[in-house]
Amino acid sequence: EVQLQASGGGLVQAGGSLRLSCAASGFSVDDYAIGWFRQAPGKEHEGVSHIRGGDGATYYADSVRGRFSISKDNGKNTVYLQMNGLKPEDTAVYFCAVGRGAQISQERSYYIYWGQGTLVTVSS
Repeated sequence: EVQLQASGGGLVQAGGSLRLSCAASGFSVDDYAIGWFRQAPGKEHEGVSHIRGGDGATYYADSVRGRFSISKDNGKNTVYLQMNGLKPEDTAVYFCAVGRGAQISQERSYYIYWGQGTLVTVSS
């Protein structure tokens, strides 16, 4: 059974850092693309960062490029999202999801299994 468990959210002041974890089971994160998405209150889902299966090529949304970093630990079957320089506009529920294959995509529909989300709140 495929499962994704996102954790690491919390309350942080602007300028602070958090590291989110996405623990996977039922498949290998080395074989599939993993995406991080977020949804702020009243807004659509936004793709934040994705990492390709195999070579680990990455994608970042313009809004987070230079501040966020995605990585994976194949031994722990876990994908991380290091978030630095957090801003109040980063406040959202963050979700991780696994893609249909190894290639990354910005299309939300490409990601077929989703974790339950972890709340990140950035105070000004």
